[in-house]
Amino acid sequence: MAKAIMVQGTMSNAGKSLIVAGLCRIFKQDGYRVAPFKAQNMALNSFITKEGLEMGRAQVVQAEAAGIEPSVLMNPVLLKPTNDTRSQVIINGEVSGNMSAKEYYLKKRDIVPEIQKAYQKLDSLYDIIVIEGAGSPAEINLKENDIVNMHMAKLAKAPVLLAGDIDRGGVFASLAGTMMLFDDSERAMVKGILINKFRGDKTILQPGLDMLEELIHVPAIGVIPYLSVDIDDEDSLTERFEKKGAVGMIDIAVIRLPRISNFTDFNVLEYMPGVTLRYVKTVEELRQPDLIILPGTKNTMEDLLWIRQNGLEASILKHAALGTPIFGVCGGYQMLGTELSDPYGVEAGGTISGMGLLPAKTIFEKEKTRTRVKGRFHSQITGLLSELSGIELEGYEIHMGQTRPIDHQIACLAVLDEISGQQSEEYAGMCDHHIYGSYIHGIFDGEGAAQALVSALLKAKGLDCEEISSVNMRDYKEQQYDLLAKGIRENIDMDQVYQILEKGV
Repeated sequence: MAKAIMVQGTMSNAGKSLIVAGLCRIFKQDGYRVAPFKAQNMALNSFITKEGLEMGRAQVVQAEAAGIEPSVLMNPVLLKPTNDTRSQVIINGEVSGNMSAKEYYLKKRDIVPEIQKAYQKLDSLYDIIVIEGAGSPAEINLKENDIVNMHMAKLAKAPVLLAGDIDRGGVFASLAGTMMLFDDSERAMVKGILINKFRGDKTILQPGLDMLEELIHVPAIGVIPYLSVDIDDEDSLTERFEKKGAVGMIDIAVIRLPRISNFTDFNVLEYMPGVTLRYVKTVEELRQPDLIILPGTKNTMEDLLWIRQNGLEASILKHAALGTPIFGVCGGYQMLGTELSDPYGVEAGGTISGMGLLPAKTIFEKEKTRTRVKGRFHSQITGLLSELSGIELEGYEIHMGQTRPIDHQIACLAVLDEISGQQSEEYAGMCDHHIYGSYIHGIFDGEGAAQALVSALLKAKGLDCEEISSVNMRDYKEQQYDLLAKGIRENIDMDQVYQILEKGV
């Protein structure tokens, strides 16, 4: 039976996911079998397990930090917003349906047994489980049907560490206010306070910590600095979208769609020397990039209408006509075709025209494709990115629609050798001169893929590409998890954490 500890935050983006990942790494380094757990996650960045099941990206990151294979047991409920009022509800990795907030609110208690089963299975397999809360645990209008914060802590008998984000201001008020809104039984479960994202001299902070401890009667066990680690982001709160600065030798523009998903597909390109990766949402921001990427989205049709209405589509088409390479992934791939049809109302319903850059049509279906894949870029890729030819790739597909060519002479982008562990010979994606599209998430992560892409873009500009080095994403991530663990270990009283873990509640 595992010992459990839970990290809750006073608000969204307080750094819970990163703290949980860091603790998972520390416990692994200390010789324990450790697993992460989050009862309910809301995010558009998701992942497909080896079993073909869908889970939140944050728990995948935490599992990697723990050195274990990601499992839907770690995230039994995933909500993926489809628009401002509805979400796709995924239970144990399978789509349960689309629901409004009210519909889901009424159903939440029925989901608790599934959460308990998942947690109990992990409980039997590991020494320590590090549980992550969601948003604020003190939303008094939602506490009655809570399944992810204090209700989960009580189910798991997990002592709670409460984290506040000092970078956003008002950290003492948010910590004290959260404790005030807890009832007596909830307050008793909070065993330590963490201040996160601190910049400056800790000695100046100490009087405030002393006053806070006296006020809430809970010890402050750590002040975590603003850590410079590169860990995959979970959702649209990422700071990657706001990065500004001078453009490097190669300028890559990713269209920042309103419902952008799985933007971690392009993180590897950020690490390439001389490359600037920008997320843009207006024609003015687009400027003159060397490559335009249309990313995944949870609602392809509505996001296509968005870029059509704000002028980005017309600008992308002009760039395409001038020879700028365009690369679409998943929903972005669907947009590149001539037509998108939604006969079952999976997204917006009806039929709309695509951008017309690839001779293909997409039909949205009732069943979601969820599969891991291995393969290689086709040996005869056309156009500017022909250097990708023959390079191995590995990733996953997760989409509701199927995209079929209407011109059967269209060139193939990739060939799949393996689909969810089964041998296969299947084509994945299309290319037409300098227009490329595929459903494969992680398509640039394979060794040599990002290097070949950047090399091709440099050659097109007549620039030297001899110094471009390959990025091993697996090794890079391991280094970052170790840096995260080091930063947390040096700034949290781990002896107290172990005492809290041992005593429980």
